[in-house]
Formats: sequence, C-alpha cells, structure tokens
Amino acid sequence: MKLTPPKAVTFWISILLVVLGAAASVISLGVLSTFSTAIMVLGFVILALGNMIKGL
Repeated sequence: MKLTPPKAVTFWISILLVVLGAAASVISLGVLSTFSTAIMVLGFVILALGNMIKGL
C-alpha cells in the first residue's frame, strides 16, 4: 500500500475534531461530552483515510 500525504484541509479538519473531542472529555460541553471518544476516533479515521486515499 502506497501512502500519500493528506491535503491540508483534511489534516486540519482531523486535528480540529481530535482537539474538540479531547476538550469535550475534559470539560463539560453538553452533548459533545457524551460523544467525545467517537469524535476523536472520527478525527483519526479521517486522517488515516487522507493518508490512504490519494487526493483526499
């Protein structure tokens, strides 16, 4: 499998999701606190897909 670097937009969206999920798990952000782990996993999955799929 050949990996490619993700686009800058994909990278920043994934970083934003991971930071948002981490912040939601530390501080009470309402509904986001319930899904904080899922939000962080989604951020990492987006980053992984950006590395595996060319042009994403």
